[in-house]
Amino acid sequence: MEKVIKTMDGNTAAAYVAYAYTDVAAIFPITPSSTMAEVLDEWPNR
Repeated sequence: MEKVIKTMDGNTAAAYVAYAYTDVAAIFPITPSSTMAEVLDEWPNR
């Protein structure tokens, strides 16, 4: 397997883990976690 390295902020990294390991992600969109909610909202539409 080829190793893939991505640069991202902590909120995006947390979103990757939440998306990979949960069926439902309930996030209250307040700063500074707003980015995490936005990223999780976009991924299912890809």
